[in-house]
Amino acid sequence: MYKKTLLAFSAGIDSTALFFKLLEKNIKFDIAIVDYEQREQSKDEVAYAQKLCRLYNKKCFLKVFPSDIKFSEKIARDFRYDFFEEIIENENYKTLLTAHQLDDKFEWFLMQLGRGAGLTELIGLEEKETRENYSLQRPLLENTKQELQEYLDKKEIKYFIDQSNYDTKYQRNHIRASFSNEFIKQYSQGIKRSFNYLKKDNNSLFKNISRYTKDQLTIFDWNEDDNIAIRLIDKELKYRGILITKATRDEILKQKEITISNKIAISITSSQIWIAPKYDVKMTKKFKEKCRVNKIPKNIRGYISTTDYFLWN
Repeated sequence: MYKKTLLAFSAGIDSTALFFKLLEKNIKFDIAIVDYEQREQSKDEVAYAQKLCRLYNKKCFLKVFPSDIKFSEKIARDFRYDFFEEIIENENYKTLLTAHQLDDKFEWFLMQLGRGAGLTELIGLEEKETRENYSLQRPLLENTKQELQEYLDKKEIKYFIDQSNYDTKYQRNHIRASFSNEFIKQYSQGIKRSFNYLKKDNNSLFKNISRYTKDQLTIFDWNEDDNIAIRLIDKELKYRGILITKATRDEILKQKEITISNKIAISITSSQIWIAPKYDVKMTKKFKEKCRVNKIPKNIRGYISTTDYFLWN
C-alpha cells in the first residue's frame, strides 16, 4: 500500500489510466500537473485534470512553465521534478507515482544502447527508487501503452493525445516511430521477460557490496572494480537528486577525490567509497590528525567535523 501519494498527471493515456486504476484499488492520492503552454490543447488538459479532481475529491496542484525560460526537454523535466519535490516537501507526501510504462522503458533502452551504455544504464527505469524524502514508484512498467489505451477505451474514459509526441525532431520520438513501436507490438512479452532477467543480473553484481549510512554520510566497501564503483556512486547521487553525465563519471574515476555540483564530496580509496555533503570549515590540527589516523579522506573531513562520527564508531 502506498503512503501519502502524489500522482504526476498529464491527462494523456498513461497518467489517465493510472488515475483510474488507483481509484479502482481505493488508493488515496492527489495529482500534480504542469502546463508548459507549448500547445493550445494544454489548457484543455489542465481543465480536465481539475474536473477529475473535483469529481473524485482530489487535490490538484498546478504550475505554469515561465514564458521567459527557453523550453527544452531537459529544462522541462527539471522544472517538472522540482515542482513535484516542492509539493512533496511542503505537503509531506511520501510517494510520487509516475505513469511510465513498458514502451517508455524500451525506448530508454534503445536510446542508451545507441549512446553506448552498460547494464545498469540499459535497464533504466526501475519500479521503485528511494529518494531522500520520498519513494518514486512506476507501477505501470509491466503494461504497454496499447494495453493502457485499450483499458481506457473499454471503459469509455476520456484522455488526450499530445501531438508533439509524433514530432521526430526529438530523439525519443524518432526512436519510437522508427524502431520501438512495431517491435514492442510483436514482442512485448519477451521484452518484459528480458528486463526481468537484466534486473536480476544487475542485482547480482552488487549483492556482496556492504553499504554503511549515517545521516548524510554513505560509505561503501568495494573490491577496486571501477565499473562497480561508478555505478554505486551514480545510484547514490540519484538518491540524493543528482544526475550525472558520462563525462562526470569519467572525471570521478580519474580524480578519485572530487566535489559534484558544488555540494557533494566523493572520495574513492583503495577499499572504500565515501560520499557526503561538501563542507568548507576550519579544523584543528588535532582533529585533522584524528581523521588521518582513522583514514578519513580529506574532502570528507569537513562534514565529519559537524557530526558525532567518532562516537558512532
